[in-house]
Amino acid sequence: MSIGNLDFDELVAAARGGNRRAIGRLITMVERGASEADQVTDATHSHTTGAHIVGITGAPGAGKSTLTGQLTRLLPQLGRRPAVLAVDPSSPLTGGAILGDRVRMDGMAGEDVFIRSVATRGHAGGLALSVPGCVRVFDAMGFDPVLIETVGVGQVEVDVVGAADTTVVVVNPGWGDAVQANKAGLLEVADVFVINKADRPGATDTRRDLELMLDLSHVSGQEDAAGYRPPILMTTATDGTGVHQLWDAVLAHHHHLVSTGQLAARRISRLRYEVTNRVEMAFQSRIQQAAHHLELDPGQSPTRLAHDLAQQIGTISKSARGDA
Repeated sequence: MSIGNLDFDELVAAARGGNRRAIGRLITMVERGASEADQVTDATHSHTTGAHIVGITGAPGAGKSTLTGQLTRLLPQLGRRPAVLAVDPSSPLTGGAILGDRVRMDGMAGEDVFIRSVATRGHAGGLALSVPGCVRVFDAMGFDPVLIETVGVGQVEVDVVGAADTTVVVVNPGWGDAVQANKAGLLEVADVFVINKADRPGATDTRRDLELMLDLSHVSGQEDAAGYRPPILMTTATDGTGVHQLWDAVLAHHHHLVSTGQLAARRISRLRYEVTNRVEMAFQSRIQQAAHHLELDPGQSPTRLAHDLAQQIGTISKSARGDA
């Protein structure tokens, strides 16, 4: 099948039929943004089934990619069909993904796994603006779970929460004290902690430090109203030790979200996150257009531009409801 000769409806049909090139083409359209991304969103939204979105984050060198690769090896054995978004730093020359994470995972993944690298393009938090759209494509094509492996860039790792149902934070032995942990924001976002490279000296001490931090934290250290406390798992990603237990912990958290009604709340938050990003992009685009045509007036422009954008959003909403 020549993907390049298909019209858009045929492309979507081919992707839903499992054609990997067609799926890749749709994701490329999402990454390009603008009207192409909107077209893909319109075509895929009704086909989503609520795939479990798992964010895997942590500092550079923690072993996130190897751990994700081990999960992609395990999950097909459990009857799951996983997809991976490996969010790489943008190339300073081309703006594209450097693909280091994908190289590390490809050797572990089988034919039932789809791995795609996307570039951050400088977006704060290491999460590309295209990530929600890419997740939607994978969901609509029947992949479940979707694993988002983020670039580790320090404090802004917390942005992974905006795109995931369950967030796995990966640390290493000798990771650091409570001050560093809270500064990075990891205690606030972690649903599951993983101490990777647990075969190295200091792993037990790191586990003790994490337990203490959870005990003392006034944000995430206390159990929530339903009694959930982030578990701490020990893994050695290079040989797969502890990976099955990690997936059991992820499933347990998903069950907790469903049983307490928090899953729906998180997904509403994710939609709000995506819409907010899209509105910001539209607003910035309108400002750039106004600046190009010398229409900016510091006294009147903010109000006028906001009014223009509100009218555009209203028109889109009416169209979506069928009012127009």
